[in-house]
Amino acid sequence: MKTTVTTAVDEEKWNGSLWGVALRTSLVLIVLCGIAYPLVSTGLAQLIFPNQASGSMLKDSTGKVVGSELIGQSFTDPSFFQGRVSSIDYKAEGSGSNNYAPSNPELLKRVQASIADWQKNNPDVPVSELPVDLITNSGSGLDPHITPESAKAQVPRISKLRGVSADELDRLVERNTEGRDLGVFGEKRVNVLKLNLALSELGKS
Repeated sequence: MKTTVTTAVDEEKWNGSLWGVALRTSLVLIVLCGIAYPLVSTGLAQLIFPNQASGSMLKDSTGKVVGSELIGQSFTDPSFFQGRVSSIDYKAEGSGSNNYAPSNPELLKRVQASIADWQKNNPDVPVSELPVDLITNSGSGLDPHITPESAKAQVPRISKLRGVSADELDRLVERNTEGRDLGVFGEKRVNVLKLNLALSELGKS
């Protein structure tokens, strides 16, 4: 009888000790992983890479934040360069695309609508010279870049609407063309938002 009572008491003490250890461990991990680590990593990021840590935001000539260089956005004004198609309207919280197969009728319908829109707004550039990235969605739907060819294909339209020479716009595109990463990875590309900010400044000069 005494042995049975002693065993029950020991088991109760062990369970109490186990719960105490679990609670203390949880509290320590919460403080370390949930508070200390985020504060230290955020602080170091702000110190070493302040622009990237803040979202790589871009500002106009007045200092107003107009977007992030990492996320594309829509430009409804045809006098600006247009980016890639986005099935999610560039909403970062909904990153992704419909991932339609080439034979999907919905994809065909959207591409045909994009081509018709191109023909309407760019009568001087035939469909045969329409770069494919201007009528296709990126995997994320957030791609902020287009190819240099896609930017130059829009030059005739913008030149007419803004009264700026095509040669000057071509040079603007070339100045805003980014090369391959480390000279090897990826392709040459143009950030549409950066290009349009430069275009706005061009109109003021």
